Amino acid sequence: MVLKKDEVLYMEETKQKYYFNIESGEVLDTPAEPEGHLFTLIATGEEIKDLREYLTENYKADWATFGNSHLRPFTDPDREHAEYDFAMKEIYAMVYKLGDAEARNHVKSMGIFTEEELSGI
Repeated sequence: MVLKKDEVLYMEETKQKYYFNIESGEVLDTPAEPEGHLFTLIATGEEIKDLREYLTENYKADWATFGNSHLRPFTDPDREHAEYDFAMKEIYAMVYKLGDAEARNHVKSMGIFTEEELSGI
């Protein structure tokens, strides 16, 4: 195969098994003794990078909510939690998309997504 100038050959990244602890936010290559709920994910490194970005957003939103509750305790709580809730839904959407059957069933049983939303993930 001959590539022309400025052409890049992209190889599809292979997927591997990861273990995700939703409570600690850890994504591991090997299973560890569960301190919380572990999900088995089948993903590429890029997909795990995306999940970690959502985890970072969630962490920041969690701290912002905590800070606001102490500095401005009587503000609108629905608005305050919107970023946190959005990040959590994105994390669970990734678990549903990348997870094994057990992970997918768990997310489905939570009832945070409609059937239509699940079919679009």
